[in-house]
Amino acid sequence: MFLTTRALVLREVKYKEADKILTVLTPSDGKLTVKARGAMRKSCRYAAASQIFALSEMTLFGSRGRWSLNEAETVEQFLPLRDSLESFALAAYFAEMLELLSDEDCPGPEMLQLGLNSLYALSRGLFLDEQIKAAFELRLMCLAGFEPALDGCRVCGREPEDALLSLNGGVLHCRSCRPEVSGVSLPVPPECLQAMRYIISAPPKRLFSFSLPEGSLRRLADICEAYALAQLERSCGALDYYKTVKRNG
Repeated sequence: MFLTTRALVLREVKYKEADKILTVLTPSDGKLTVKARGAMRKSCRYAAASQIFALSEMTLFGSRGRWSLNEAETVEQFLPLRDSLESFALAAYFAEMLELLSDEDCPGPEMLQLGLNSLYALSRGLFLDEQIKAAFELRLMCLAGFEPALDGCRVCGREPEDALLSLNGGVLHCRSCRPEVSGVSLPVPPECLQAMRYIISAPPKRLFSFSLPEGSLRRLADICEAYALAQLERSCGALDYYKTVKRNG
């Protein structure tokens, strides 16, 4: 069977002499593993369309649960990401997270849109990297079924004073209510809580349209990253690499 779809390349792995194994994210079929024969050759007609971060119109051939690339035309390559090692590393983290949290043969239009909007904003320098990263992490966790409950204290039900977020439980609680909530909790300043509530509910095209002072933005970034990693219960190699690049930059 043939499938024609837009697909974002999340990962590319060299296979044999000139082939690639691609992991792509599609709106209708979710995450797919695709063999791209000859994609390593410069003369290959879909060499550019099979590079990481490329959004391409692909025609795939499926047989016995396996997909191979038949034709592809590039829609967007996000080329500015390759001009900055830090931006490229952050984009690689986005791609790894999308791969981890998307499902095979399951529609994922919202995740694909989030990935594309984030790569676009990052490649164009529309917002600060920390702002894009924090919004991406929190919104992705919501789409993956890990939306934190931020409407009030889980214990007393009131708007929390000196709010803390339980990283494992995904709930807010007052500092005075902490003994009734197990696990690690992080303080959430009021301006960060307001930004998190905005990120959870904002229209996709307005996701990054919030502002915070520099110190508060760093705090928001720390909270969103810690929450995402706690929910995943694992580390991300691309995140470690991004931090190394950022620290040495």
